[in-house]
Amino acid sequence: MATQIGRLNTLRVVKEKDFGVYLDADELGEILLPKRYVPKGLAVDQEVDVFVYLDSDDKLIATTEIPKAQVGEFAGLTAIAVNQVGAFFDWGLPKDLLVPFSQQKNRVEEGETHLLFIYLDNITNRIVATTRVDALLNREEAPYRVGDKVSIIIGDKTNIGFKCVIDDRFWGVLFFEDAFRQLRKGEKTTGFIKQMREDGKIDLSLQEVGYKKVRNILDDILDYLDAQGGESPLTDKASPEAIYAVFKVSKATYKKALGALYKDKKIQLTKEKVSKI
Repeated sequence: MATQIGRLNTLRVVKEKDFGVYLDADELGEILLPKRYVPKGLAVDQEVDVFVYLDSDDKLIATTEIPKAQVGEFAGLTAIAVNQVGAFFDWGLPKDLLVPFSQQKNRVEEGETHLLFIYLDNITNRIVATTRVDALLNREEAPYRVGDKVSIIIGDKTNIGFKCVIDDRFWGVLFFEDAFRQLRKGEKTTGFIKQMREDGKIDLSLQEVGYKKVRNILDDILDYLDAQGGESPLTDKASPEAIYAVFKVSKATYKKALGALYKDKKIQLTKEKVSKI
């Protein structure tokens, strides 16, 4: 497989120097992995996983450091500087990620977090990013079914919830009622398909949908009660924050689970506590 700029690659060491090792990058030639990144014991003919990019002098270089996102991916990143060229974002490497003014949907200010798409400029081989992401999503029919587990990135907050990028391919919406914990723009997390709408829009949930999400925490509640000596103050009146801190589910799901356990005569419920039978 050809070496890709802006992506992780597995490359072979071909030469050792005092200042680092050179790696065989196929048609890109030999690329330096500076000494500070060379794993202990790495020798000629051995392979190493590296990220390939252009340094401050626009020369190809390798690093074993892993950026927060790679070429072809979306990421929520924070702007740390703005100058006459554009905005620079922290993406975990010594050289910051540039979003030129021409690629900014709205003018970026220092300290702001934005949803970006990272790409390779085919003319300069420079890795850059854009905040103009709308046209890059929903280019195909979504293949999901209700209940499917997906990777999501939290985007802008709207009057109904949060826009989210699903699997780097589609837009989805996480309604406030399904966002039962604090979320930050740019956060990458796991979600579930809650509904596929006829107009093509996708609704999301942070937890499994249907009764399955309830069934999955029944044993967790019983185990928690055992660990607490058979009793817990986390009744159906507990705060959503307290419930999420222990069980990582919404209050609505927790209440349904308590109801199921009560119906099965596995717990007793009072206003003050939950007790295992």
